[in-house]
Amino acid sequence: MTAYPSTLVEALDRLPGGEARGFRFYGADRQERYFPYEAMRAEAHRRAAFLAALGMRKGDCVALVLPENHEFVLSFLGASVGGFVPVPIFPRASFKGADQYVDTLEHIVKASHAKAVICMQQNRDIVDQLRGREGLEALPILDTETGFTGQAPPFAPPVVTPDDLCFLQFTSGSTNRPKGVMVKHHNLVANTTSFLGPHGLARTPDDVGVSWLPLFHDMGLIGFVLGTLIVDLPVVLLPTPTFARMPRMWLELITKHRGTITYAPNFAYQLVTKRCNEKDLAALDLSSLRVAGCGAEPIRARTLIEFAEKFRPAGFKSNALLPSYGMAESCLAITFHQRSTEMIVDRVDGAAMKSGRATPSTAADALELVSCGVPFPGHELAIVDESGQPVGERVVGQILSKGPSVTEGYFENPEASAESFKNGWLWTGDLGYVADGNVYICGRVKDLIILNGANHYPQDLEWAVGEIEGVRRGNVVAFSVMKDGVEQLVIAAEGNSGDAARLRTEIAEAIQKSFGLTPAHVAICAVGALPKTSSGKAQRRKTRAMWESGELEEHPVSA
Repeated sequence: MTAYPSTLVEALDRLPGGEARGFRFYGADRQERYFPYEAMRAEAHRRAAFLAALGMRKGDCVALVLPENHEFVLSFLGASVGGFVPVPIFPRASFKGADQYVDTLEHIVKASHAKAVICMQQNRDIVDQLRGREGLEALPILDTETGFTGQAPPFAPPVVTPDDLCFLQFTSGSTNRPKGVMVKHHNLVANTTSFLGPHGLARTPDDVGVSWLPLFHDMGLIGFVLGTLIVDLPVVLLPTPTFARMPRMWLELITKHRGTITYAPNFAYQLVTKRCNEKDLAALDLSSLRVAGCGAEPIRARTLIEFAEKFRPAGFKSNALLPSYGMAESCLAITFHQRSTEMIVDRVDGAAMKSGRATPSTAADALELVSCGVPFPGHELAIVDESGQPVGERVVGQILSKGPSVTEGYFENPEASAESFKNGWLWTGDLGYVADGNVYICGRVKDLIILNGANHYPQDLEWAVGEIEGVRRGNVVAFSVMKDGVEQLVIAAEGNSGDAARLRTEIAEAIQKSFGLTPAHVAICAVGALPKTSSGKAQRRKTRAMWESGELEEHPVSA
């Protein structure tokens, strides 16, 4: 077997020529653009030359704020060929709260010391606002429509080594301000060859990936661009906003291109199950799909089971479901469910979980947790208590990860690095337990709600509230606040003003019935009021801060 390339740049050089293999992009304009590997390689070298002409040197960072997938991929590869360090940033052309978005842009550009920014004409107006910020007045900003036109300047690409920085992956900021994870080429190759190799998805020459995941996020970027280039796996990429408007198009592209591998967070499986009708179902053929991965947010067994049942008539096989666990600090993937085997659901006693023990239960109201599988060869996983000591089977603790996929820390942030990276171990900040060798994820350490001495995981409360008619599913946040020295529960949910009074009552009743808790306050908020990260995760800390300061936009109690 041919050895894997040692860097992304080497992988790009080794990809086959000709028209047969490459990337297929669907744009916001509904147009299909096909780039064979050879064309991608040539354009990457062109863009590297233009960036070098700006005075950029090997190791300099370049921020990518690109709303179109093909422009993002070509610019990312151009930066890589030039030895520069791409910094993907969530792109938005126009939206509510523009000043706050520019604040985030400014933070990432300054934190990474980016020497240039690449955008498009469609979002240049907002990116240009960076030049109004202190210290960024002379920041070079290129748009892809004009910045890479004409004959490329002369340029000799530098040697890129496995120990060079490949890119900075800024965290989504679900718990604090985004931090730049330093992903080196050897981390990328180690993780990619784990999750796409024989012990992961076992990539074959006939595989085709299909994805709508955002490329500024690690699951979309590494899972369906960088990783697939390293192993030569052709992909079809759909814009994230298109998926949001027409979820069924994800499945239509799998049908059209005979996709074999796809991935999505829990909410996407829920959304497409809800939105697809019988007519849509009749036009789908998902029989080619051998891997339907799920990750990036808490996985709900019911969601995946309902998806499998809904699309069984379209040829979907339930053993294609592949729950997994990972995070940017470990490049992407940490554990995978065993490929081609049925999903494992652990039913545990809710009362025991409040004390941190996952005791098996056959009761009708048992909690259902999905196995995220086991670590890859050459990688380790541990569950520890607050003092860092290993805990036993079925005891909840913090998850630690170790191995070649684990990065070295956060860019120029030694304090945050020291907190999360200790003696070769990544302290993930996630809570979980191990049963029969499989890891189960319970939540985030700092999001844990402790009431009357019992542990409650916010996503469990949020899922229960999301089932209530009138609540925008996926737009619920549970958190606790201290009042008079006592921790109290607050539930915030988005809904219409006309439903506010009913929802306050029904939410309180549902939380009492399911968890034996009485919320101190139920906030029914306007649509879009609850803050989320760029990747769509709830920002529980920020929601709590907004509620405590009176900034959370609630419907009036009299509504």
